Amino acid sequence: MKKYLVIGNPINHSLSPELHNHWIKQNGLDAIYEKRKLNNNDLENLILDIKKGKIKGVNVTVPFKNTIIPFLDDLSTEAKKTHSVNTIHLKNKKVVGHNTDITGFETAIQNINFDFKKKKIFILGAGGVVPSIIYASVKMGSSEIMISNRTERKAIEIKNIFNNIKLVKWGEIPGFDVVINATSLGLNQDDKINLDFTKVGKNKLFYDVIYNPSETNFLNLGKKLGNKCENGKLMFIYQAFSSFKLWHGIEPLINEETIKILDR
Repeated sequence: MKKYLVIGNPINHSLSPELHNHWIKQNGLDAIYEKRKLNNNDLENLILDIKKGKIKGVNVTVPFKNTIIPFLDDLSTEAKKTHSVNTIHLKNKKVVGHNTDITGFETAIQNINFDFKKKKIFILGAGGVVPSIIYASVKMGSSEIMISNRTERKAIEIKNIFNNIKLVKWGEIPGFDVVINATSLGLNQDDKINLDFTKVGKNKLFYDVIYNPSETNFLNLGKKLGNKCENGKLMFIYQAFSSFKLWHGIEPLINEETIKILDR
């Protein structure tokens, strides 16, 4: 039986096993997908297990999307450009890192029929998924990208990758068309971002990369202020779709049943 994993810390919130095991069963594959909480000092042994064939593929989530890179043999073009990896597999005896978050975000935005062309994008956070969102936003034709992070140093690190973005001090709210919560604030139901969005106007897009819980306080606030709100469910499904295709050579089915798996 082939073994696949999602690694992170924390990891309890991840619904990757539910989704991947659903597709594995649907396609009659002899495989299992599990989640594992790791620390930085566990990464080297994880890569050795992949090289030995004990693990066939790994998804990477917070906080390892960047820190896993030094242990890999090669990176896809997108992973190199974003300095971010969320999918790993063994190819020609080399452990290769890919970034399917870009496709996941882009496809999710297309599915809600929201046009990013000439739009101002304001991103909260500077974690591992942010470079993927920036890369996809540029690809979709956004006019300006601004990021704000509680720790400015991390925001500067992102600017070193994408020098055209603008840094905004945490607490300041610039004019925007789309605001994206890419922080972990919201994984717990009582988490609040504590930023004042009351003067931004209506009909903006409030987007949260978090999908579990399905409605964070950030999205609830956006809705109350008269804005379009979307959680990270579709992004999550489409990045998983790309990972599954990469590992198994199969395009899994995405339908209402698939989406309901993540309704929690």
